[in-house]
Amino acid sequence: MKDAPRNFHFLGICGTAMGSVAAALRDRGFTVTGSDESIYPPMSTFLESRGVALNSGYKAENIPADADIIVIGNAMKRGNPEVEAVLSRKLYYMSLPAILRRFFLHGRHNLVVTGTHGKTTTTALLAWLMKGAGLDPSYVIGGIPKNLGQGALFNDSKHFVIEGDEYDTAFFDKRSKFIEYLPELLIVNNIEFDHADIFQDLEHVKQSFRHLLRIVPQNGMVLLNGDDPNCLAVTDECYAPIEEIGFGPNCAKQIRDVAYSAEGSRFTIGDETYELPLIGEFNVRNAAMAVTAARFYGAEVAKIKEALATFEGIARRQELRGEARGVKVIDDFGHHPTAIAQTLTALRHRYRGHRIWAVFEPRSNTTRRAVFQQDLPDALKLADGVFISQVARLDQIPEADRLNPAAVMENIAASGRPAFYEPDAAHIIDRLVPLLQPNDVVAVFSNGGFDGIHEKILDRLRVTPV
Repeated sequence: MKDAPRNFHFLGICGTAMGSVAAALRDRGFTVTGSDESIYPPMSTFLESRGVALNSGYKAENIPADADIIVIGNAMKRGNPEVEAVLSRKLYYMSLPAILRRFFLHGRHNLVVTGTHGKTTTTALLAWLMKGAGLDPSYVIGGIPKNLGQGALFNDSKHFVIEGDEYDTAFFDKRSKFIEYLPELLIVNNIEFDHADIFQDLEHVKQSFRHLLRIVPQNGMVLLNGDDPNCLAVTDECYAPIEEIGFGPNCAKQIRDVAYSAEGSRFTIGDETYELPLIGEFNVRNAAMAVTAARFYGAEVAKIKEALATFEGIARRQELRGEARGVKVIDDFGHHPTAIAQTLTALRHRYRGHRIWAVFEPRSNTTRRAVFQQDLPDALKLADGVFISQVARLDQIPEADRLNPAAVMENIAASGRPAFYEPDAAHIIDRLVPLLQPNDVVAVFSNGGFDGIHEKILDRLRVTPV
């Protein structure tokens, strides 16, 4: 391009991050168009209200003749008609992370939150603390924080809080997304094996984090989980100062005096004690990371405490969807054994003495595979009873590589817990609801919609005789 770009076309525009960036570019006076397979509210109405022209479905003719930059979403693959047109016409294309770097992150103080677990909650916490302290950051979060009401905000603040995903960037760029994010302050919450569709093993994941730590400037800061040996193992080429945060005595910022109640958690770090209306060790660590990061940028302790105490959490993270006949139904995005175990432990603190049922859909690219064949039952055994549905999209994984849900159930049943393998949500509901009693808690774990199982359980309870 000889001239500065003015016209953008997005492939996969209705994704949460894609749509937010498209709208932000439109607000800055650029012409923005886009295509997507599924165009429906609320994203469609949000984009149309900003003056973004949308195309339903992918066709070569959707790409405007005067498009300067084509933004290609992570879900796009070769064979897509618009992808093929972009390549054949030799148009200029970029990934979404590259767009963020060039048009939004360059020259700012970027606070990047990474880790296998806790990224979304920690990013939302940090954005909320910075906002409460009057720093009013821009942010991009991979979920909907209840306090903020939206997953992304672009303004002229010098601070930018962004969730740094280790997943790959695009079909033409297999580096982790977070490599593009120009971190000044970097949080590394934890590192485990995940995303078996793109990473070969844990060492491959760690290598991606090593690349990230190499690019933090010397006048920046890295906040590291000091209790996680995998985090400690990726720092050898980092030039930035590192602060280890954790519960162990060797951590520079030690988390102490942790206490849980049905209402939340309390912890001390440094000379200050904080209260958080979320439960569990992992949420305490998330909060400690966010507090330390906000303090690095001068946020006042009193304002941090006030904001922390009013944090309402993230949609689909231990979210109470409803209650019927004394049974509570919880929605949780957890799909990795560690995340499932942490959530079940937290629910034990919140609902002491209640029976907890875990309902799990093997849907992610990793949990559909056999890599967690042993770890998954160990996590689910923390519940009093377990249901697993059929592995999603079976045809995409060779039989020898798939998770065996029946074997998972046999493992759990051997521990004395009721365990059931059912083909879908309807069969789970038929078997689960007759087993439920007042004060039971049903925790549904899925990174998808799971056929609306949450509301269907509640509806069945409402019409089932006591």
